[in-house]
Amino acid sequence: WYQRRVREAVVSTQSTGVSITSTVSSVASEKRFQSHLTVRELKGKLEMITGASMDSMKIEVFNSNNKSIGKLTNDEAVLKDVLENGLRLHVTDPDAVGFNEGDVEKYEMSKEEYESREDTVQAFKKKNKLGRFNPEVQAKLAAQEQENKEKALKMNVGDRCEANTPNQPARRGEIMFVGETNFKAGYWVGVKFDEPVGKHDGLVEGKRYFTCQNKYGALVQPRYVEVGDFPPLDDDLFSDDEI
Repeated sequence: WYQRRVREAVVSTQSTGVSITSTVSSVASEKRFQSHLTVRELKGKLEMITGASMDSMKIEVFNSNNKSIGKLTNDEAVLKDVLENGLRLHVTDPDAVGFNEGDVEKYEMSKEEYESREDTVQAFKKKNKLGRFNPEVQAKLAAQEQENKEKALKMNVGDRCEANTPNQPARRGEIMFVGETNFKAGYWVGVKFDEPVGKHDGLVEGKRYFTCQNKYGALVQPRYVEVGDFPPLDDDLFSDDEI
């Protein structure tokens, strides 16, 4: 039993499980693909599944809430860098006979239908208590959510702050938003950084949480943000030998 669990966990980390829908055929299935494959190689496999030509197919990615989060346009990208478990790939082919994207209603599985099925990636993870279905992971996430809420309630728009997110240098700025968001549950802090070290201008997935120059804004988990006397960093602190 233990060895089986270990093998399943290894498979889960080395491959990516997604659901597939297509306007070219009525296919709707769950598949796992090796994470080291490129998007071009993925298209070759999807050609066999959907009948769409790998040279003309388009792949749109949907999250678990059936919301489009982008398209796979870079054929050289590696799956582990652009996909994660539980997403849905919707395949279309403009060159398919009789295809008119504007006339086709995309197949969208409801959240209730997805959760009721036993042949999905989510069902596999639930059964084997992997990822967010692991009790230890659930406890850790609950503690993090509570910490985020407690810290967020002590922050105010206009506060100076310093963000210290993992694998990022310390970044200073001003708090522009505190609260819950549409893109993910829990409390988040919108920061306008002093330098263009952010990700956007305060607009995320079609909703504006605050306004700033592009690449100066980011939404950060409150546990990574400290409020206090954090004046803008002096440019003289940076070496002329580093660009």
